[in-house]
Amino acid sequence: MTTVNHTAVLGAGVIGASWTALFLASGRSVAVFDVADTAEAQVRSYVEQAWPVLKDLGLTENGNPDRVSFHKAAAAAVDGAQFVQESVPERLNIKHELFAAIEPALASDAVVASSASGLTLSEMQAGWKNPARFALGHPFNPPHLIPLVEIMGNGRTADGVVEAAERFYAGLGKVTIRVNREVPGHVANRLQAAVWREAIHLVKTGVASVEDVDKAMWAGPGLRWAAMGPTMLFHLGAGEGGLAAFCERYTSSFNRWWDDLGVLHLDPKTSATLVEGVTEETQGKPVLDLARQRDALITATLKAITPLRAR
Repeated sequence: MTTVNHTAVLGAGVIGASWTALFLASGRSVAVFDVADTAEAQVRSYVEQAWPVLKDLGLTENGNPDRVSFHKAAAAAVDGAQFVQESVPERLNIKHELFAAIEPALASDAVVASSASGLTLSEMQAGWKNPARFALGHPFNPPHLIPLVEIMGNGRTADGVVEAAERFYAGLGKVTIRVNREVPGHVANRLQAAVWREAIHLVKTGVASVEDVDKAMWAGPGLRWAAMGPTMLFHLGAGEGGLAAFCERYTSSFNRWWDDLGVLHLDPKTSATLVEGVTEETQGKPVLDLARQRDALITATLKAITPLRAR
């Protein structure tokens, strides 16, 4: 694992296609597995669309978008791969069948990382005879742009596997965190789930529209969170007194807000309200156009903040 030249991507959906684009941009060859007849066309189209953005970020210097092959058999895709990124649908039976199919074909030193966002590592390990080379490597969508990867191993993970995954992702320019205890949704998804729950509550109780809640996020705390995390920002918010002074000053306010936060579930009526609100917000713009706008904004943000973080 000191040098990874050949990779495999299992699952050619949006996440798998995004990983494929990033791996190709880094100069590695990629073998893609998916059973769908449309997989090759979809992945090639995704890579073509992602390449200018990756180039703009300076990530394609050693890359070649044509170093990709496509396979209908998972075992064939992982043959010779030093790093395998698994991104098939999040259903345990599908993942377990996949792991059983690839385990005999894996190189002894290959690392397999799962993109799973909802399933836990221990649940997925049940699909392996020996899950020693298997770890969690959960990205944030789209993986070719968002730096974060959440990595986790446990007592059944071999020594050095988590570290090898960290080195591999770091070589792609990713920012990694370790998940130390198994919880549904890992870390970042739980954070965004908590924010979205309150966003829905504000809409449902008539405090603000879907569009204005979205505006409140991207024009307010979202802009700050792109620079630093919430605890560090509150540490800075009290000046010289730091976080201790902030907690002393705002304890009663935060306790009052927390006591008033909504507790709800995403039922059909609530979903319909959100769909109606986002339809008004998009004003008929196609999803692909909105995705391009998202990617352009993320790219501009990354270009602005990455040199500053490197100092």
